[in-house]
Amino acid sequence: MKIARVLAATFVAGLAAAGFTEAQGAGSQFWVGSWAAAQQIPEAQNALTNDDLRNATLRQVVHISVGGPMLRVHLSNAFGTAPLHLSSVHIARPLSASTAQIDPASDKPLSFAGNPDLIIPAGAEYLSDPIEYPVAPLSNLAISIHYDVPPAQQTGHPGSRATSYLVNGDAVSAADLPGAKKIDHWYQISAIDVAAPARAAAVVAFGDSITDGHGATTNGNDRWTDVLAERLQAASRSRNIGVLNLGIGGNHMLTDGLGPNVLARFDRDVLAQTGVRWVIVLEGVNDIGGLTRLSDPPLGNHQALVQRVIASYEQVIARAHAAHLRVFGATILPYTDSDYYHPPPSNEADRQAINQWIRSPGHFDRLIDFDKALADPKHPDHLAAPFDSGDHLHPSPTGYRAMGELISLSLFRP
Repeated sequence: MKIARVLAATFVAGLAAAGFTEAQGAGSQFWVGSWAAAQQIPEAQNALTNDDLRNATLRQVVHISVGGPMLRVHLSNAFGTAPLHLSSVHIARPLSASTAQIDPASDKPLSFAGNPDLIIPAGAEYLSDPIEYPVAPLSNLAISIHYDVPPAQQTGHPGSRATSYLVNGDAVSAADLPGAKKIDHWYQISAIDVAAPARAAAVVAFGDSITDGHGATTNGNDRWTDVLAERLQAASRSRNIGVLNLGIGGNHMLTDGLGPNVLARFDRDVLAQTGVRWVIVLEGVNDIGGLTRLSDPPLGNHQALVQRVIASYEQVIARAHAAHLRVFGATILPYTDSDYYHPPPSNEADRQAINQWIRSPGHFDRLIDFDKALADPKHPDHLAAPFDSGDHLHPSPTGYRAMGELISLSLFRP
């Protein structure tokens, strides 16, 4: 009996070392998020027409962070007003990040409760069945959806910085889509999870267009979150950490801008992400910039806005901590001379007041000082020229690399 107990203990220890749990031995699987995109209603100029999506195939390419032997895909009808039928969904390995061409041998259909099609209820998200499909870290994946009828209300992510391909008919398995309509947006796809060891986890980057990647290279995967994912994969101790970009261009903390406000989307875009353990918050520039975009109100309006932004941060921190997440505060980048906001000096005072609060101990669990890293040393209310995309608000690819390299990997220790 004693020998049997020793052998049993050794076996369980071996499973734990391999990253499996007793629950997994009973047939379950540990998952971690490898890619995600925040969902919203596409603006009119970013929406597809009903004719576009009637008996049509949409192929979309995404760049994952952590790899694994199995995967599952999340499909979203979060803003739909009626159930959405998708007649088939396939995955494949694209030949590059900027082409509709796939390796035909890699094409596989996804199933949903064993069926090739699915109906997503209005306001809901749907998980595919798990599929054995090994994917390498930092690789690309093509997801091809066949629509028989268009959604009653589209759900998607306009700021994809990646090209999608649309053709008439059912071409989910086609090696190429010649003559396809090209759209730099994603629709219906919201996340990809991979099978992972139990020690795996994900970090959510929760922000606005600077997290979403405005100014990054289309199909180049050079957002600051991509740089962070590369660095995590390069270090042996952090290769099981996924990076999930939940930025929305034009997002606000206090009001609905492009997409729901921060507190309205926190549950779906942070708490519901698979395996999330950490969240980086970079938000607020659209609130303070928007205050003075058309005119500069009295000082009391500025003070009230600063207080409300800080209160919103406090709500995010409290909700993250209630879910046992560590939450890191990122300072707001300078944007004087912004082509869009044209900020007066009062805006800079607001930014400094909020950044001072972010930097103060006792609020966020740790600080990521993007402001200090990207500001012009001689003119700290401006982005440094090499880091400026040209609009004096969004970083360039060089700026995004500096942001991704600034983040200490020690933040992501278990």
